[in-house]
Amino acid sequence: MQMIRHAFALIALLTLASATYADENSAKLFDAVKSAKVSLETALRASQREGKPISAKYELEDGKLQLSVYTAKAAKFYEVIVDHTTGKIAKTEEITSGDDLAAAKEQSAAMAHAKRSLRQAVKGAQKAHKGFRAISVVPEMKALHPIATITLGKDHETLTATEKLD
Repeated sequence: MQMIRHAFALIALLTLASATYADENSAKLFDAVKSAKVSLETALRASQREGKPISAKYELEDGKLQLSVYTAKAAKFYEVIVDHTTGKIAKTEEITSGDDLAAAKEQSAAMAHAKRSLRQAVKGAQKAHKGFRAISVVPEMKALHPIATITLGKDHETLTATEKLD
């Protein structure tokens, strides 16, 4: 019985530590996004020359803010890094394996059914939630319909909005 209590205590401690780490990373991301001059919507538009945008997000890569857009073009997938200060494409790299490829395939399948673009979905979510900035947009199929899940942030507050894509 004593071992079971210790096991539950350890699980609770690990869960709390994990949640605290996630909160700290989210806070760092929001602080970094505030300094970005380029919106997610602008990055989606800029990345179109590298293919059809299928998802986009701000992320911290090695502690530095990065604006990443996945695109699909001619049955291939790419990660397009958009400079968050200028809006220009900094780098384009083909996605060829792993979790990134699996995610790109799912996102592309959802966008194949979409009638609205991710830019339109982001615009709609930001219009409905004044003062919030889009941090990520990811499409998926839900009940046979394409939707976009948009994460929005303001200060250290986040919310998730859903926009129909059909």
